Amino acid sequence: MKLVIASRNSKKVEEISRILGKRLGVEVCSLVEVDESLPEIEEDTDTFQGNAVKKAVIVAAKTGLLCLADDSGLEVFALGGKPGVYSARFAGEHKSDKDNNRKLLELMLNKSDRRARFVCYIALADRDGLVGLVSGQVKGRIAFRPKGKNGFGYDPVFVPYGYDKTFAQLSSGEKDKISHRRRALVKARRMIKDYLVSLDSLPL
Repeated sequence: MKLVIASRNSKKVEEISRILGKRLGVEVCSLVEVDESLPEIEEDTDTFQGNAVKKAVIVAAKTGLLCLADDSGLEVFALGGKPGVYSARFAGEHKSDKDNNRKLLELMLNKSDRRARFVCYIALADRDGLVGLVSGQVKGRIAFRPKGKNGFGYDPVFVPYGYDKTFAQLSSGEKDKISHRRRALVKARRMIKDYLVSLDSLPL
């Protein structure tokens, strides 16, 4: 069975595939691999969970495949939870990760409270609708300048608690052990397994 990841972000798809592992019993593929003609789904709800569910349900309905969709982002306490659901477009539409990080650091210049957290919601859907929703988070602080070359998004400016390095300075293996996406995907993995078991138990 194919499991389509509702994303065209190759780094995100790679990370999700790596954490889910190869022994799940599904063939993981990206949205690009399944159907390049599918339109971009607008993330226009005001919550991470709403965006994740919307993407999963729409892609599953259009492709007929089991679909996993996530919406994740950074919430900064001193900024009232921003950038939040606008994390990917914080500096504006079609801006780069560097632009988003630059804007964030500019807003944090005079902030003594640098607490932040990464949040991830993952929705699973099939052609009949939503199967389930899970979440994960990791707490940390905002660095004073970007550091590191690994990862993507806000990884260069986020230092998880218990570490003196940003996510972008950690290896993929180190980040995978503690990331918000990892914590959500561990739950999603169980959800996928339960779904596959339920299919096997259906009467012919």
